[in-house]
Amino acid sequence: MSETTIEVRENGPYKISGPVRVVDAAGVPFELPPGSAVALCRCGHSKNKPFCDASHRQVGFVADETAPRTR
Repeated sequence: MSETTIEVRENGPYKISGPVRVVDAAGVPFELPPGSAVALCRCGHSKNKPFCDASHRQVGFVADETAPRTR
């Protein structure tokens, strides 16, 4: 089984690669698109929540989260 990775895309969605299961508030799983990765909305404007539909580009979403850098 491969490792699951969550990548915070610059001013974009969370990209999740590897085995993942996304469920709604009632515990019902979403049908995921084919492939080995999904993108989850982070800007709040997607019309396909919880998945990204690239609305962040139209609304000019800017995020500044970065992991602390080690010295």
